[in-house]
Amino acid sequence: MRLDLDDWEREALERLDPMAGDYYRSGARSEATLAENRAAFARVRLRHRVLVDVSQRSTATTLLGHRVPFPVVVAPTAFHKLAHPEGEAATARGTPTLFTLSTLSNTAIEEVVPAAGCPVLFQLYVYKDRGACRALVDRVVAAGAKAIVLTADAAILGMRKRDVRNRFRLPPGLAMPNVSGAQLGTAATDSALATWVRDSLDPSLGWRGLEWLAGIAGVPIVLKGVVRGDDARRAVEHGVAAVQVSNHGGRQLDGGIATLDALPDVAEAADGRCEVWLDGGVRSGTDVLKALARGANAVAVGRPALWGLTLGGAEGVSEVLELLRAELDEAMALAGCPDLASIDASLLA
Repeated sequence: MRLDLDDWEREALERLDPMAGDYYRSGARSEATLAENRAAFARVRLRHRVLVDVSQRSTATTLLGHRVPFPVVVAPTAFHKLAHPEGEAATARGTPTLFTLSTLSNTAIEEVVPAAGCPVLFQLYVYKDRGACRALVDRVVAAGAKAIVLTADAAILGMRKRDVRNRFRLPPGLAMPNVSGAQLGTAATDSALATWVRDSLDPSLGWRGLEWLAGIAGVPIVLKGVVRGDDARRAVEHGVAAVQVSNHGGRQLDGGIATLDALPDVAEAADGRCEVWLDGGVRSGTDVLKALARGANAVAVGRPALWGLTLGGAEGVSEVLELLRAELDEAMALAGCPDLASIDASLLA
């Protein structure tokens, strides 16, 4: 019986090929930040209100101008066909909110957008070859992407020991169709992904790169990877629609701050001038409540969607997200919050 997301994770890891399971669950180096993302939520305590009419409740909100039934976005994660033959098309079909397609997906965006029952965003890495990057941006916008989510914390790839030990690579038959000509074969001494990142992505990307992207995209920009207030202020000045408080799921800088701990500084700096999203460590509806109380407009989940995809395809993704929605609804009722507007910092002990 799957009563929570930990149950989904345990069962999914039993089913997945070990190399794929390690890729999905791994963090950088000692995986300290990976663990800290979850520990931060466990440290926070709530003070509920009493004698509040919660007989009618709503978890609905608006994100990037799209009305969604609850404030949970599916974060970008790579290589969904390692989990299920239908890959990202199934994940998007099972998502009732916003789905973010990774640059490193196994399914072309032209297949994902028609399959989705929700708005599709596209996560972007900026290449050394800006012409190829611009062609990709033009392509995904033409295919129907509603926003570009720029990953800003991957100048190089953090060491993921599990992937190196496994010599992580894509099995025969799986490709990265959003990246022209890219393949992830066997690397001699590293993971194939680390080799691709080193060869392809631009480690010199700066704020002018964000200006360049905003000038060509024609759709809203979400800046993903922000954990500092000063970076959030600069992002707002550059006109982003949202900043995503993220440490790449603990997969980049080991020893980095937990995203929930970074959130208040970022939310204060944004000051309502753009949306603030958070990813990293969200595993329950109570976690969602805590993030909203600390200033987030929404949270994003990556690994939980993969566990749902592994065990049930599109329906599994739907079940995982519905579990989060139901847990959030329960937490709101018990905390004395009939709607999202009533969730604020006074709930935090």
